[in-house]
Amino acid sequence: MVISEEKLSKILLETELVSEDKLKEAKELSAHERIPLFKAILLRDLISEENLGRIVADEIGFPFVSLSKVHITDDVLKLIPEVVAKKQGIIAFNKDKDGLHLAMQDPKNVQIRDFVEKKVGIPVISYYATQQDIDRGLGLYTKDVTQAFNEIIEENVKKAKVEGIKAELPIIKIVDTILSYADRNKASDVHIEPEEKYSLVRFRVDGVLHDIVKLPPEVHPQVVTRIKVLSRLRTDEHQAPQDGKLQYKTEDENLDVRVSIVPITEGEKVVMRLLSEKSRQMSLAELGFSNQDLDRVERAYKKPYGMILATGPTGSGKTTTMYSILKFLNKRGVNIMTIEDPVEYDIQGVNQIQVNPKTNLTFATGLRSIVRQDPDIILVGEIRDEETAGIAVNSAMTGHLVLSTLHTNDAPTAVPRLLDMGMEPFLIASSVNVIIAQRLVRKIHSVCRVSEEMDVSELTKHLGEPLVKKAFGDTKTIRMYRGKGCKLDNGTGYEGRVGIYEVLEVNDELRQAIVERKDSSVIKSIAVKNAMSTMVEDGLQKVKQGLTTIEEILRVTKE
Repeated sequence: MVISEEKLSKILLETELVSEDKLKEAKELSAHERIPLFKAILLRDLISEENLGRIVADEIGFPFVSLSKVHITDDVLKLIPEVVAKKQGIIAFNKDKDGLHLAMQDPKNVQIRDFVEKKVGIPVISYYATQQDIDRGLGLYTKDVTQAFNEIIEENVKKAKVEGIKAELPIIKIVDTILSYADRNKASDVHIEPEEKYSLVRFRVDGVLHDIVKLPPEVHPQVVTRIKVLSRLRTDEHQAPQDGKLQYKTEDENLDVRVSIVPITEGEKVVMRLLSEKSRQMSLAELGFSNQDLDRVERAYKKPYGMILATGPTGSGKTTTMYSILKFLNKRGVNIMTIEDPVEYDIQGVNQIQVNPKTNLTFATGLRSIVRQDPDIILVGEIRDEETAGIAVNSAMTGHLVLSTLHTNDAPTAVPRLLDMGMEPFLIASSVNVIIAQRLVRKIHSVCRVSEEMDVSELTKHLGEPLVKKAFGDTKTIRMYRGKGCKLDNGTGYEGRVGIYEVLEVNDELRQAIVERKDSSVIKSIAVKNAMSTMVEDGLQKVKQGLTTIEEILRVTKE
């Protein structure tokens, strides 16, 4: 950091951006984890990375740049060799009549600026960029993934011709390259699928699968074996599904990778889920909760007992929401216990249990043990059966705050789902504080965002007149936004994802309806009457704000 921690603390307190209590918590985290104060501030979500960067830039008297919002061309980037850029923490991001615009971790370092000026032969204008932003910018030096694989294969074919040996492809390097590029491209999942004529590698980015590269078919069994070795799975088993976990070291973190291998007709298919620490370092506001919904969730997790449920299909961000709430609750004075399948992220200060059917450690048996461990807060990865539901509900009624997830389509249907599991209505009514239903939609890339007028009749075809009128009022045209597509987002027009939510807060009227076993439609109408926004309504608000598109809302809600 280019300013001292004392100076940073003073600025944050003087500007009232962070309270004294919150800053004290961040300092304790910094000392306990042995990390710089600014990292602890970001981990605690006390201020966004961009705002922190602007404060530092203003203090040292240099302009601030957010590289993630700038389109950097290859010819400008490569004016500075990758080795120099990495060593010095600098990125060339623009070149114009004024000179070369240079993002630096320490713009006060005149020696580096002078060195670059001599090298490029034009004036250099220094900007401050955060270390994390510089690290992300360095990823631009990386070759296209297809080119990288082609070079690996060609290099070894040439070697074989020269040395007169059979070409043995470097499988370790191929697997490392797959994981490295998946991480750089912010992929959540990697699919490696055997086909008759090739092995297809696909990345899931922002919820959508993209074909990345086709590898020679003879490589596939060796790649699978390498992944099995890393995941400590049986290399001689080819007919049964196997699940495991491996850790891959990137430049800035240890990446946890969950591995699933299943036999299909052409061979064994591998799916690897990348569990990046960066993806969970988000506050509830950054996840996309509106102010009204944030207040409801906050009221629920500030209660010392009761249940908070997140519902939605697989991959809708339920676990991330639960972990974001846990992050607020994780203090030295409380005992937090979790039972998960699998443990997706390791959280410092939280006691996490991994489900293991081989030793009869199920959600139910694990949860039964947890309640004897004097917990204050319990996270149950998923309520799957009657026994788990019963223990979780009873725990919520006996002085524990319980967080868990369910698979239902929306918030109101969580109640009949619990009734189907054999829960008594009065127990559900007494224990559940709030139900959060959610989906993830892709965000419009802000760099290439454009607006256009849309006829309101087009929208009413898909969503109906009442919903459109409620969101946009009486109007014939609506201003919509979309991403044109650019190099930074690989031509998709989208970058990142944001949640759309409906947050059902259980009040007295809803408790009475639950006790009377009213169906989900009645529960929904009561919740809407009490100002609950449905997922589609929340999505339309994000469309109005220019965060996402109508197409994305329709894609994930299918209403």
